[in-house]
Amino acid sequence: MNAMVIIKRLLESSVINLEIFFVTLALGLPLGLIISFGTMSKWAPFSFLLQIKAEDGFMKKILCFIGKFRPIHDITAIFVWIIRGTPLMLQVIIVYYGPGLIWGGEAMGRLEAALVAFVINYACYFSEIFRGGIQSMPVGQKEAGEVLGMTKTQIFFKITLLQMVKRIVPPMGNEFITLVKDTSLARIIANKEIIMMAQEYVSSKALIWPLFSTAVFFLVACGILTILLNVAEKKLDYFRM
Repeated sequence: MNAMVIIKRLLESSVINLEIFFVTLALGLPLGLIISFGTMSKWAPFSFLLQIKAEDGFMKKILCFIGKFRPIHDITAIFVWIIRGTPLMLQVIIVYYGPGLIWGGEAMGRLEAALVAFVINYACYFSEIFRGGIQSMPVGQKEAGEVLGMTKTQIFFKITLLQMVKRIVPPMGNEFITLVKDTSLARIIANKEIIMMAQEYVSSKALIWPLFSTAVFFLVACGILTILLNVAEKKLDYFRM
């Protein structure tokens, strides 16, 4: 088979990898920010119980436990723990086969299932990076904003967010590069991305070079990302910490 034809088909298959990458970033980043707000939530609906004085030691512990219960924080933290603690490949399988196996529902498309699993998975990882960046900001800057009469929303978007971006660029860059390579996991539910296409040539035509040539795609993609991230870091140098 003509080598140019094989290369053309590999490039056509790489569109799936690129689609998963860009959709995951477009949806995962804002979702991750929302999840980070959940993990940082301090809302405790039963905090008034902490004011109750109980003579019995056991009852005092019960009231203290319930009073400190933060539903939004606890539920979000458990969700993030589950997603980060299980393999992405398993999550892709569950999202695709789960509806049919659990409640007999109609399975979504293969690409759609991969996109849902990737967005949820990476949103949880992004949320921890956002949370770390937000909580690393000095409290004094928030207090200064309050003194100037700024609202919490203004403080976040005009002070915290701008400086946080500089701090999270390196860890976010690592996640972006990992995401490029993880897109190949979509083949577990028969999405014909670039590696799966290359494997077909290995099994049907006994050609090994298409499989190795896929490394060029990932190297180029990661190289472009690295350059863009370095430029972004230089652009953010005016935020001196």
